[in-house]
Amino acid sequence: MRAHRLRFHGWIAGLGTASGTRLVLGHWPRSPLGSFSDVMAELPDGHRVLLAPSARIAEFVSATYRFDEVRTQPVTVLRTEADWSVDAGPLRLRFTPGARTALGALLRAVPPALAANTTWTALCDLPARLLLPGVRTRGSAGGGRREWYAARDVHRITAARASWEDRDLGPLRPVVPPVRFGFGSAPPRPALTRILTTVEAAGTAAVPDTDPAEPGRM
Repeated sequence: MRAHRLRFHGWIAGLGTASGTRLVLGHWPRSPLGSFSDVMAELPDGHRVLLAPSARIAEFVSATYRFDEVRTQPVTVLRTEADWSVDAGPLRLRFTPGARTALGALLRAVPPALAANTTWTALCDLPARLLLPGVRTRGSAGGGRREWYAARDVHRITAARASWEDRDLGPLRPVVPPVRFGFGSAPPRPALTRILTTVEAAGTAAVPDTDPAEPGRM
């Protein structure tokens, strides 16, 4: 069966909390599944939960990553000049993106066509692993799929408040230990990363390779 490459244009926010819960938000304004957001949460006991806005998205994401529990309910993301707010079933999250990092400035200088090239992304894998423990730019995903992460920009997350089932998760902390949803983790230091994710999957329709600029900030 022929494999096609699906491209997801958006942002990933990774952060830890004092409670030991680690959170990874995916915000995808452009994707083969339409515009959506999802949350991957690893609780202090290691229980991994996917919060997805529809059964179709839950099926696709849970076939690519590993979870102990999948919940389907609305996932709402509100962006302002100051912060991002997330309302997703048991999770309430607000975080503040800070200044662009030095790495983010370097990534913005990479031409879009080169950043979208999976060969280039694969070449970035070793430097990423050396600079950011737990981070990978390519690997094997669930269901025989392959995946590439091409970071385009990085901002530090300077503050966050979160609750899970109405229990406060405490102040912002590094993503330690690394999350275990797939072949790689979010960076240890809380960050908001603009990213192009490519998933190679059999039996799916191909989508255009373009990367139109997302309206809005950053």
